[in-house]
Amino acid sequence: MTIFCGAMVGASMGFLWWNCYPAQIFMGDVGSLSLGAALGTVAILIKQELLLAAVGGLFVVEALSVILQVASFKLTRKRIFRMAPLHHHFELIGWKEPQIIIRFLIVAFIFALFSLMTLKLR
Repeated sequence: MTIFCGAMVGASMGFLWWNCYPAQIFMGDVGSLSLGAALGTVAILIKQELLLAAVGGLFVVEALSVILQVASFKLTRKRIFRMAPLHHHFELIGWKEPQIIIRFLIVAFIFALFSLMTLKLR
């Protein structure tokens, strides 16, 4: 398990090196969905499913923004956000891409720190 997780971290760091602004490569659905499936599988194997949701809180918020947008539009014909997922909404209200990236990085860091703090509670 440790070797597999280490390989995932190494591959992700290599990807992020070339994906920094302005991005030279993109991961796409195949890479992101398989990475998410691998993380979910690891969380199940180590019996830390709720911790995964807390660590990946930003991803949960992004997914919830899409769910809320679709549900709201189907029920009321009104949109909650200008565009879903949430980071596109911020682009449309005038935030620059580096500004969104840094702020989302800060939020992801806060989720990660919160998750580390909960480890002692168990």
